[in-house]
Amino acid sequence: MAGHDSAGRLGDEFRVPGSSSFTEFLAAHRPELLPMRRPLPDGVRAADGRFPHGTTVLALAYRDGVLIAGDRRATMGNVISQRDLEKVHPADDHTAVAFAGSVGLAVDMVKLYQVELTHFEKIEGTPMTFSAKATRLAGMIRQNLGQAMQGLAVVPLLAGYDVRGAGRARGRIFGFDVAGGAYEKSDFHAEGSGSPYARGALKKLFRPGMSRREAALAALQALYDAADDDSATGGPDLSRRIFPVVSVITEDGFERLPAQETGELAHEMVEQRRTRPDGPNAAP
Repeated sequence: MAGHDSAGRLGDEFRVPGSSSFTEFLAAHRPELLPMRRPLPDGVRAADGRFPHGTTVLALAYRDGVLIAGDRRATMGNVISQRDLEKVHPADDHTAVAFAGSVGLAVDMVKLYQVELTHFEKIEGTPMTFSAKATRLAGMIRQNLGQAMQGLAVVPLLAGYDVRGAGRARGRIFGFDVAGGAYEKSDFHAEGSGSPYARGALKKLFRPGMSRREAALAALQALYDAADDDSATGGPDLSRRIFPVVSVITEDGFERLPAQETGELAHEMVEQRRTRPDGPNAAP
């Protein structure tokens, strides 16, 4: 195996001081392992509807930190390819990343990003700042630009609790474009084909200082509105007990809301929709 000698010892590349970036290390010594470095042949474009595509994800700040959520549907053209896809993942103790776009590449990118943050902390002895985490993820997206231009785009959503953010809101959100541009968002943001409808719902439902329960209900309402108008977004599936993934990041770290809690909130929201199909009005 590359990186080991015949006796199983690590190769010289592991003994030479270098970058604290695991991605840069792979690019230098095993570039074929990088998911972003395997573009399709020149002139070839991924056929529409042939690869699973995931949407919709969102994040919003609330009283104790930040909440990040995503629906569970993946589609291949007009076919539902998966009903219980996990689109929200912890990146480290105080950071989470969700994704929209090409599922296979997105899952590999999330795994690489998790290793990237762990590797940096082990080499440097301290976690990255939150702004540095956003910059590092932007660089990984930029490396995927070739495949994005061929129809295999990945658009992550980054949310976290900034443990060094004294004197300002510690729940922080970054959105990205396919070229690796990073944009900090205030209050809330959404990505994916259902994002215009989700953002519209959050625009009327968001207010500063929301409790965890209020933020979770607002996220579920926004995903419901997205599913109502976007066929690629899945709403809560009560019969199969498949509900959106809702997670929070606070001073205490990352926590995924238990399935029972999410299910109860989803049932409450659906019941409210029986009398108000278009959802709640904006708070006065």
